Amino acid sequence: MNVSADDVREVAVRARAAAALLAPLPRAAKDAALIAMADALVARTPDILVANAADVTAARAAGTAAGLVDRLTLTPGRVAAIAAGLRQVASLPDPVGEVLRGGVRPNGMELRQIRVPLGVVGIVYEARPNVTVDAAGLCLKSGNAVLLRGSGSAYRSNTALIGVLRDAAASAGLPADAVQLVPGTDHESVKHLISLRGLVDVVIPRGGAGLIRTVVEESAVPVIETGVGNCHVYVDAAADLGMAVAITVNSKVQRPSVCNAAETLLVHRDVADAFLPRALAALAAAGVTVHGDDQVRAAAGAGAGAGFAPAVVPVTDEDWAAEYYSLDIAAGVVDSLDAAVAHIRRWGTGHTEAIITGSLPAARRFISTCDSAAIMVNASTRFTDGERFGFGAEIGISTQKLHARGPMGLPELTSTTWVGIGDGQLVE
Repeated sequence: MNVSADDVREVAVRARAAAALLAPLPRAAKDAALIAMADALVARTPDILVANAADVTAARAAGTAAGLVDRLTLTPGRVAAIAAGLRQVASLPDPVGEVLRGGVRPNGMELRQIRVPLGVVGIVYEARPNVTVDAAGLCLKSGNAVLLRGSGSAYRSNTALIGVLRDAAASAGLPADAVQLVPGTDHESVKHLISLRGLVDVVIPRGGAGLIRTVVEESAVPVIETGVGNCHVYVDAAADLGMAVAITVNSKVQRPSVCNAAETLLVHRDVADAFLPRALAALAAAGVTVHGDDQVRAAAGAGAGAGFAPAVVPVTDEDWAAEYYSLDIAAGVVDSLDAAVAHIRRWGTGHTEAIITGSLPAARRFISTCDSAAIMVNASTRFTDGERFGFGAEIGISTQKLHARGPMGLPELTSTTWVGIGDGQLVE
């Protein structure tokens, strides 16, 4: 469906007006709306599923991969879980109005830095209807109006979901235009959205590398870059090898299609002979294809006679750079911790890196030299997640270096304002 720039601008203008009404609302009003939205999703599940079934049928007819169809599909249980997520967001502390720092100046003026909403947030994402509700709930709780631009393959589902959310918000006394669907299903509607500097305060892309790169490179609106995850597990010379095997497998296998899954395994040369046979056997048992350098392939060849691992395919530069989203992992042997860090800084995306080590100095050096949003010591890369961090929910995982980095919860959907309160002070 093609739309004009004016069509998209119109929804942004309405969102701007709604944002001004949302900003001063107390927590109770926002929480009541979130609960009403959750209740409405459950009550209107049959209507939502009808719309979703049409999207799923079209996706299958178009030959969409089974994994993507599964992400698109809603069931009564999934809708109930999405509604439960809204209730969880309602239970979280409201970041708006939080005092970050302040005090009384020598002249008697009180100075405070407080959290305030960003304003109008645009979310551009792929075929995951749950993101529609999650993003709407998080933006509303943090006092922001949200413009939602999901993929065309989920357009019917998103239209139904947003219709339910808008009706519920209005019934709770909030402006319906706090939650809006960006019209259109072609790339032009995204271009129109990301050109609206001054009406839209920030755009957050969620999805694959191509989507994120397009938004970052073409947007006139400030962008919070999220999600691309070429994550590494480094097994240090001082590692507990049993722990290292378990963490490597969990980081890769527990859910391979997400951004915090491990894509590269780096092993210190001093433990390679002892570690690689065990790791390759465990990865093979889990169905993982290893793309290895010469040393990794030699280890696989040495153990092939014992039947512990299949042949390892040769690694390429494309593999070192890959975010596979599949049961594949690149693997190599390095001479030192510093060599591992150099590899990560060359090929990584700044998402999540893990070190397995019993050495505190090694862990500290890894932390101080890896330039990534999250670093795990003796733990799986899969822990980089807003819910697992205790945030309750997340809008995405930022890999940039501006105000938000790592999993983004409610505080990351705010900016700050400085407030000075005086009693007649003048600058001399």
